[in-house]
Amino acid sequence: MELHDVWFVLIAVLWTGYFFLEGFDFGIGVLTKLLARNRTEKRVLINTIGPVWDGNEVWLLSAGGATFAAFPEWYATLFSGFYLPLLLILVCLIVRGVAFEYRAKRPEEHWQRNWENAIFWTSLIPAFLWGVAFGNIVRGVKIDRDFEYVGNLWDLLNPYAILGGLVTLTLFTFHGAVFAALKTLGDIRERARKLALRLGLLTAVLALAFLLWTQADNGDGKSLVALVVAVVALVAAIGANQMGREGWAFALSGLTIVAAVAMLFLSLFPNVMPSSLNDEWSLTVTNASSSPYTLKIMTWCAVIATPVVMLYQGWTYWVFRKRIGTQHIAEAAH
Repeated sequence: MELHDVWFVLIAVLWTGYFFLEGFDFGIGVLTKLLARNRTEKRVLINTIGPVWDGNEVWLLSAGGATFAAFPEWYATLFSGFYLPLLLILVCLIVRGVAFEYRAKRPEEHWQRNWENAIFWTSLIPAFLWGVAFGNIVRGVKIDRDFEYVGNLWDLLNPYAILGGLVTLTLFTFHGAVFAALKTLGDIRERARKLALRLGLLTAVLALAFLLWTQADNGDGKSLVALVVAVVALVAAIGANQMGREGWAFALSGLTIVAAVAMLFLSLFPNVMPSSLNDEWSLTVTNASSSPYTLKIMTWCAVIATPVVMLYQGWTYWVFRKRIGTQHIAEAAH
């Protein structure tokens, strides 16, 4: 296996880790409106991700940085062609981080409510737009012979990509509901499980349609295996949730995300960004990659740094593993 193939796999792993972790993170943000009945319960939900949300975003920075260094042509075409949606995602992530930090800085109700609304919208919008972006990457976009995107914003809003956005939105929200059931106590835990059932069924319908469409257009035997794993894991996650096995439900909903992202990258390879105008103008792991020397240096850096980052983040989750409930929220927190 060539180094550019290795880095394609590593970038796929980084995006998978990001969607697994930031997926329930976004889901919790959306659930502050769908699940929480009062501001105390909103506080409970926010506290479930309070110690980890910023660490989850490290995976996005790593994925973006790795793409820039390993596949500069891919990075340039992607970020110029998808400039507006990616800029909107970036703005949402910035506002979301500020909202988490500033919500409790002042006691006024309208101050805190405005930041809570910001958390909801800046979780929902990126959860949808990531699906739109990756749907277009897999489907192919208008790239010319100079590897430049020559389409417009409306070309990105096609039925396949919009369906992909709905899938990521519902899947992340389901993942978040399962995480909420795993991390909370009392009535909110039971309601999270009930909501997870409804979200899981809706996700199953949308995801099956999207994955079958992907398989029909770009799939092969390997992507078909990933499709089957994703569907089986999602059904099993819904079943585990109904049985109150929240740890298993969370693991299986995470496996659904892992298998679905794996299917997209398997459908994509050896392209990194197909051209819908001419197959010969597609960006591939070969023509979009950096030099072998650059990839070699990056590989050694990744071998040294990645285990340290993963151990530290795993330790963070272990420290903050306990459940919380409304009884743990002091009245002064509002």
